[in-house]
Amino acid sequence: MSWFESFVLGFVQGLTEFLPVSSSAHLRLASAFAGWPDAGAAFTAITQIGTEAAVIIYFRKDIARIVSAWFRSLTDRSLRADHDARMGWLVIVGTIPIGVLGILLKDQIDTSFRDLRVIACTLIGMGLVLGAADRLAARDESGGRHRAGRELRSLEELTVRDGLVYGLCQALALVPGVSRSGATISGGLLMGYTREAAARYSFLLAIPAVLASGVFELKDAAGSGGTPWGPTLLATVVAFAVGYAVIAWFMRFISSRSFMPFVVYRILLGVALFVLVGTGVLSPDAGPAGG
Repeated sequence: MSWFESFVLGFVQGLTEFLPVSSSAHLRLASAFAGWPDAGAAFTAITQIGTEAAVIIYFRKDIARIVSAWFRSLTDRSLRADHDARMGWLVIVGTIPIGVLGILLKDQIDTSFRDLRVIACTLIGMGLVLGAADRLAARDESGGRHRAGRELRSLEELTVRDGLVYGLCQALALVPGVSRSGATISGGLLMGYTREAAARYSFLLAIPAVLASGVFELKDAAGSGGTPWGPTLLATVVAFAVGYAVIAWFMRFISSRSFMPFVVYRILLGVALFVLVGTGVLSPDAGPAGG
């Protein structure tokens, strides 16, 4: 991998990680369209450490409160009803599905899930789900209530069941094209949470999963000796810088804007990908794994 490739891929990672368009799909497609070797799932996981570092800094006050309250609640039972302490437990609960499935499906994540036809399907499929969730959220917000007649929900109302549902939605993002933020935000909107609450929990929930995945891949990459560490580090730093700017913009965007531009983009990109593969312009495994 050249320094130029790593810079471009790091920029793509930072730009798309927090938007509901799938960063792993865009890294895969950037390599395929440019004729570069597929950077692979390991490169994606390692560069995501950079974007999660941006999340940690952006939400540092929230994270500090949650971690502090969670640790104190381990010895002080009276604190276990505290919202921040509960949030710590709920992030752990929500991380379980992706941890289990990530281990069970590791071979598929590195191989068959990266087929461009699979990515085209997930881009379109999750785009339709996101569109339905966005329409429902817009209708609920216009009336100020959830479809069942209840007020729209905040994170203070998050339950263990809902945390697991969020976690299962996040686990779908093991397949490139789904989008971690797109799946979890859609799940939150469909359960009646506000846009801001769904996005905030989505970002917090991603931290342990992404960091654990990145560390796991770092260990394997160090053992294999085939990872270009200089370019990979550059891509991680670029992903951090771009990702931080995107978080700040996206949190402002969701407070008043629809997700429909992302829905349209996902569907058009998925259709275009099907056409390119179907006409032979791109091979389903374009850009086989390489250096």
